[in-house]
Amino acid sequence: MNDKKVSRREFLKIAGIGLAATAFTCSGLGYAATRQPQIELPDLSLEKENAMKKVLVAYSTRAGSTAEIAATIGQTLSQRGFSVDVLPVKKQPNPADYQAVILGSPIRMGSWLPEMVSFIKENRSLLEKLPLALFTVHMLNGGDDEQSRTNRQAYLNAVREWVTHAEEVYFLGKMELAKLSFLDRFISNAMKAKDEDLRDWNAIQTFAGSVFNEG
Repeated sequence: MNDKKVSRREFLKIAGIGLAATAFTCSGLGYAATRQPQIELPDLSLEKENAMKKVLVAYSTRAGSTAEIAATIGQTLSQRGFSVDVLPVKKQPNPADYQAVILGSPIRMGSWLPEMVSFIKENRSLLEKLPLALFTVHMLNGGDDEQSRTNRQAYLNAVREWVTHAEEVYFLGKMELAKLSFLDRFISNAMKAKDEDLRDWNAIQTFAGSVFNEG
């Protein structure tokens, strides 16, 4: 994916969009503007006899793209012989019930979603004792240039404050405007976003096929 520097005009446009978004949320339309359309959230229990490990794949999502990636990761792990639970983080799974954990989130406003950051903060003592991997999903900064790499690193700043040993991986995501809230559609349309699916399923399955390998 081609990445470009943000010009002063584009910066001012983004700033204006941010101010408009703030006005929406502070007005009486705030709740309606941020309400998400109903989406299906995968909730899978993939049990294996004599499993090597029981793995939790927990995710946060807004439009379902990250949830679909989590389900694919879970299914690939199951094919490797792991027992796997794939759960939305809002269900508050207990990391103590697992021998390894994978957590995933899309990016909003430059960071992981608040509910996932809160989950990590609340469970940091347990997560620090377990094999841990983190996957980030976003539509931008997928290039190999220095600026894209720097931006990808910054997405996890709020997470690294609480966990320090995790394997990290980044996946490009999917834009489906109809599944966004009114506010997110407003911002996306202003930035001239369009429906497109940039997910690389081979890369996702390759990650799930090698994570937690021992030796």
